[in-house]
Amino acid sequence: MSNVFIKTFGCQANKSDSERILGDYLSRGYRETADWHEANEIVVNTCSVRQSAEDRVTGFLLNVEKYFSGKNRPKIILTGCMLHFNEKEIKELLPQIDEILPVGEVGFNQKAIRKDKISAYVPISSGCNSFCTFCIVPFSRGRERSRPLEDIVSEVRQLAGEGYREITLLGQNVNSWGLEKVGVALRKMFMDKEKFSVEKIPSNDSQYFKPEDTPPFVTLLRAVSEVEGVEKISFFTSNPWDFWDELIDEIATNLKIDRFIHLPVQSGSNRILHLMNRGYTRESYLSLINKIKTKVPDAVFGTDIIVGFPGETDADFQDTLDLITRVGFKAAFIARYSPRPGTVSSRLFPDDISAKVKKQRWEILDQIANKNNLSSRPIVP
Repeated sequence: MSNVFIKTFGCQANKSDSERILGDYLSRGYRETADWHEANEIVVNTCSVRQSAEDRVTGFLLNVEKYFSGKNRPKIILTGCMLHFNEKEIKELLPQIDEILPVGEVGFNQKAIRKDKISAYVPISSGCNSFCTFCIVPFSRGRERSRPLEDIVSEVRQLAGEGYREITLLGQNVNSWGLEKVGVALRKMFMDKEKFSVEKIPSNDSQYFKPEDTPPFVTLLRAVSEVEGVEKISFFTSNPWDFWDELIDEIATNLKIDRFIHLPVQSGSNRILHLMNRGYTRESYLSLINKIKTKVPDAVFGTDIIVGFPGETDADFQDTLDLITRVGFKAAFIARYSPRPGTVSSRLFPDDISAKVKKQRWEILDQIANKNNLSSRPIVP
């Protein structure tokens, strides 16, 4: 019997993908090993959200190569978000790779193998149509594709029957589930850098249909909450620009829905938000937070923030610091900007904020957002 080892980097979506990849391997007679030294095949599920994430992949593969030097090393398979590189680039960057497994090619044909027996990730969509200028996801995972409601509810029902009580619905933007438009990849829109500008990037709302009545994601939440045995429902991640009033009302009245709401802001500066193509302003973000808090008094918030985005001035950073203080997040995932090959920001904007300044700004925000317990403070309008 052959052994497989799966090394997972990155977010909940990657962890969920790895659970399904493992299910596929076990269905073919493989045995999982927790030690890559004993593996016949190593699957590396990669993250590309920051350069540091890719560096960790490179470091892991170098360790594998060094250990098996002069020996018959295991077959190494690459999947995940580093597939935004083409095959030739991957072979040059990671010569240890023997095979490439496209994201989503191994998915729902076999039962996912979950280690947690109470909480389960359930993906509801893949890819993304929200073209933030810094983000690699539209290139690594492609256009947004919603999974059918019947498939999602069927999986949740099966999980509940197995004793799972907590369900986390996963998508790059869960709010937009069932509303995505089919269109050309953004890559084709800006191959000619000289003719491209931020103003030519599709707006987020142009890439989705407007709900005519109840937003599909609210319908999905209701269907999942009706499954007997499900006690808690969480979802990651939401975009502020399409956090519908109906969704707020559903959270307020449906006590199965987690009161922790992850709502990435990325920056508190309107100028930087425009360059990021985020589709909202600091004022509309704060207004949304207050609207949620009014209807859901026990809501707490998490967020994602990028420091050192190209052109970020001291004034821009102070706007972000001010927003964090006003909201009082329970948790903030703060990252230092690094250009991702192929993204709009890497093509249009020089990475002109020094590593030293990025580090200083990261430390300040981390201290304020994550170590001063601001979540207990009231929101300042």
